[in-house]
Amino acid sequence: MPASPKHRTSPDRAASRPPRASRPPRPFTLWREVLTAYAAPALTAGAAGVVTGQRELALAACTSIAGTSAVVAFLVGTWLRHGGQPRRWTLTMPRGVLTAVLVITAVGAAALLGWFTAQWIPAHAPVPATAWLERLRVDLPVSAALATTIVTLRWRSTTTTTA
Repeated sequence: MPASPKHRTSPDRAASRPPRASRPPRPFTLWREVLTAYAAPALTAGAAGVVTGQRELALAACTSIAGTSAVVAFLVGTWLRHGGQPRRWTLTMPRGVLTAVLVITAVGAAALLGWFTAQWIPAHAPVPATAWLERLRVDLPVSAALATTIVTLRWRSTTTTTA
């Protein structure tokens, strides 16, 4: 049985509808971003470690991976907010360029910290060079890159509409 013409939505009828009001983005809340930055890698990397039977990965997921991500999210988010008064250049610089600059900076700092920790601790403390120390060379920069990218893009999406 063919549908009745009066039940069809014609282009004229669709055009006569009032436009939907777009919802404003959720405000940038630092504690929520830090919590997400910890929980997301802890759950994903932890689940991958459990499923694949890699006990070291499951442990690193909750310590070096998620911990680094949360610390970096807090530091970057705090720096971007700058006491509620964002820096002018962070608002005017294109989103991709700002993200790239901050990611390169955070990854560089995290890589140096991972390298320094993996080298310095065994040489200066009674801790043997173990696999978890070597993991820091990879875990810290990768976590820093992901956390910085997500926090910067999230922050920028909330500030461009209000600034």
